[in-house]
Amino acid sequence: MLPLSGIAVLVTRPLLQAGRLISGIERLGGHAVAYPVIEIADILDDAKLKSIMGRLSEYDLAIFVSANAVEKAMEKIRIWPDGLKCAAVGRATLAALQSRGIDDVILPEHRFDSEGLLESPELEAVEGKKIVIFRGEGGRERLAEELKKRGAKVDYAECYRRIVPDARFQHEEAEIQALTATSGESVRNLCEMAKDCGWIFGKPIFVTHERIGEVARNAGFSRVMVTEMGDEGLLEGLVKWFEVGEGGHG
Repeated sequence: MLPLSGIAVLVTRPLLQAGRLISGIERLGGHAVAYPVIEIADILDDAKLKSIMGRLSEYDLAIFVSANAVEKAMEKIRIWPDGLKCAAVGRATLAALQSRGIDDVILPEHRFDSEGLLESPELEAVEGKKIVIFRGEGGRERLAEELKKRGAKVDYAECYRRIVPDARFQHEEAEIQALTATSGESVRNLCEMAKDCGWIFGKPIFVTHERIGEVARNAGFSRVMVTEMGDEGLLEGLVKWFEVGEGGHG
């Protein structure tokens, strides 16, 4: 029997980013229930983005904080400038860049987040460098703040916005055995979209960072499992939980 046989897992990622996790759950015998709690939309005012796109060759480094940033930015970039180095926060972002033909990418060695990227040797000596960060509207400030402290000139290229989908939560308690969330915003949106289904707070929720776990606990989830980063981390966490059995997890 496969390790997730008979287990239905709610996948809250945007649809375009959920494919690998969904296929991984189903490969392990589970049933992936796609319920995106974030919708990726174009920004309303792209004047600054267009300005940056027109002078990309002026930058020394372009950092992409998500696969969404890659997809939305690359829609507007005709030719990638020769010599412009790239960095990705995580493996999904790396894969998105590679699918666009960009293979020489700085990637964190251990933890796949802004803090991990900041530990990369290539980002230690950036004094006087011009860096552009491709992200969604209103992202975290940690990366830019630290790079500025190191002497870099940093610009944001906000290329998408995240909105709450208009999709009513219609699942019953017996249908779902576990939840997943890959951002604090996902947790908050799920709580809003499923506000009439208090039973979700008793289900185990698997998250990829302690920061997300804290949001989930503060929201009222009683069983929060912080896994390793990425799809493989979530899958490993799910398998461990259901192989041991819920009784073994307290």
